[in-house]
Amino acid sequence: MKKTILGFGALTAIGMIAYSFIFGTKNVMHPALNKSFYELSIKTLDGKKSINLSDFKGKKILCVNTASECGYTKQYEGLQKLSEQYKNKLVIIGFPCNQFGGQEPGSKEEISTFCKKNYGVTFLLTEKIDVKGSNQHPIYQWLCQKSNNGVADYEVKWNFNKFLINESGKLVAYYPSSVKPESDELAKAINN
Repeated sequence: MKKTILGFGALTAIGMIAYSFIFGTKNVMHPALNKSFYELSIKTLDGKKSINLSDFKGKKILCVNTASECGYTKQYEGLQKLSEQYKNKLVIIGFPCNQFGGQEPGSKEEISTFCKKNYGVTFLLTEKIDVKGSNQHPIYQWLCQKSNNGVADYEVKWNFNKFLINESGKLVAYYPSSVKPESDELAKAINN
């Protein structure tokens, strides 16, 4: 009996080690980051700098998952206008993502050129990330999981979903793709 229990324990341990070696810890969801929003960071689109969210304390932050070949892509124009209109109190961060219909297939150079040429985008764009699934970026783990954001669980369902963070780093609103950047609803939340 002891040999059976020891054998089973050894097989379990070997299996866990093999699983972690094959699949790595990168693919394991972390249900709670135990971090504030301001402790998170991400690389810029060109990968040369790090965007530290703590640099934006005292301003609202609008996080938007973006794509260049989507029916909602024209929202880049509205986001740029918001960025200019509220430049003293709002930071917009676009998170390029190719998880919805393969609508952001471009390289970092192609994304940058497209956004500047077609919409004059000057607000921050990050490296291309996953906003859902097993490789969900930690910023989106924080935005989407109540255990991290303290508000509610959310699921990013398509491109141009929006999350509004207040001046203290608290999540205050979530907007689906259909809510346009120039909507009264969003303007009211920014001015609140």
